[in-house]
Amino acid sequence: MNREQIKKLINRRRRQILIHSCIYYRLNDSIWTDAQYDEKARELQKLQKKFPDIAKECIYAKEFENFTETTSGFNLPIHDPLIVEKAQRLLKYHYERKNKK
Repeated sequence: MNREQIKKLINRRRRQILIHSCIYYRLNDSIWTDAQYDEKARELQKLQKKFPDIAKECIYAKEFENFTETTSGFNLPIHDPLIVEKAQRLLKYHYERKNKK
């Protein structure tokens, strides 16, 4: 992977963890299983540890600087209006797809 690909992956994982943490802690629901969350958290932790300079350039760098696979998503900025909006849209989409089956 090149630098830009690593940066995109870190950004994606951070957004995913934020949105799914918001769904879980703020909206009292879930789409991911605990195992799925843990897998993404471990991947993010490894990326941030292996590429700390790139991680510092990514979104939410300050909020994720001490993030580990055992860190609770509750302490992330799950009340950010943009995150809440995206979480609500994803949850709505999830249930719409589920009800079509």
